[in-house]
Amino acid sequence: MDEDRKATIQFSCPVPLGAKDEVLLGHGSGGKLSAELIRHLFLPAFQNPVLARLDDQAIVSVNGLRLAFTTDSFVVSPLFFPGGDIGSLAVYGTVNDLAMGGAQPLCLSAAFILEEGLPMDTLRQVVTSLRRAAAEIGVDVVTGDTKVVEKGKGDGLFINTSGLGLVPEGINLSANQARPGDRILLSGAIGEHGIAILAQREGLEFEGRVESDTAPLHTLVAAMLAGADLPSAIRCLRDPTRGGLSSALNEIASQSHVGMVIDERAIPVSEEVRGACELLGLDPLYVANEGKLLAIVEAYVAEKVLEVMRAHPQGRQAQIIGTVTESNPGWVSMRTALGTTRIVDMLAGDQLPRIC
Repeated sequence: MDEDRKATIQFSCPVPLGAKDEVLLGHGSGGKLSAELIRHLFLPAFQNPVLARLDDQAIVSVNGLRLAFTTDSFVVSPLFFPGGDIGSLAVYGTVNDLAMGGAQPLCLSAAFILEEGLPMDTLRQVVTSLRRAAAEIGVDVVTGDTKVVEKGKGDGLFINTSGLGLVPEGINLSANQARPGDRILLSGAIGEHGIAILAQREGLEFEGRVESDTAPLHTLVAAMLAGADLPSAIRCLRDPTRGGLSSALNEIASQSHVGMVIDERAIPVSEEVRGACELLGLDPLYVANEGKLLAIVEAYVAEKVLEVMRAHPQGRQAQIIGTVTESNPGWVSMRTALGTTRIVDMLAGDQLPRIC
């Protein structure tokens, strides 16, 4: 990549100024600004016990059934990227949020916000991809909505989805369940989605092709829950999407009031992603994923759950990457490959805008 091309890539200031006075891109990054927005604006406005758990989905009881409900919006740019597109991403992302609560997906909604002038062929490709992804998982899109905005006010196409799932009895997964001594498992290599989006958007070429890891995780979760001695031995699941691995770990540490220590050498990163991050000055810990999960499990089942994960197509590169600690609650630290220790904080700004 030549220097002129590299100079055109725009990244946000890592610590934006004036963040309290207006909405910034960083408020949608999944990092510190997102957390502040949720805690200072949305939680006080809509406070209730279900929302206060701050999980990827809400689990509510209706006539004896434990239902998981989630909603998500997809504004990725570009609409098509190596390994996927906004249609399949919308389905997989919604199903994965249900799966992180241990839910079996039942049905989806899909609402399309279209910009005037969007080619009908583009819309047809997205709808076809969304339909195929839903059929692959075995869920129906049972309701939806369509809106059109004036040219120049919608950036082509946005999709909002909601998902409904059924949570089996005995499963209670939440970010507030981690306990000292638990092990931290990661299902595979990180950073692939964010780098694939960046490369496509900016026209970058690296030595090796990087494809998005976007994929449904519900069958991996089902296998993990069935493979543990007791479902309760798996404390928490989280897919590290916006904000990457670092933000997901910090969210869990904060919710559970525990510390975490991870090992840099245990975290899988492909050579292509590692090289791209080194070239662009990015940290893979902060780059988005769309087909990976974190699991916090009791120590006595960690090796067994790891074996189950590695036997599944979506978990072949799974690793135990760290331990939950009693010390330094709310903080995540990492033992580096050089033998030093550093703090792994949440994403401060918006490293890669519009990645989901």
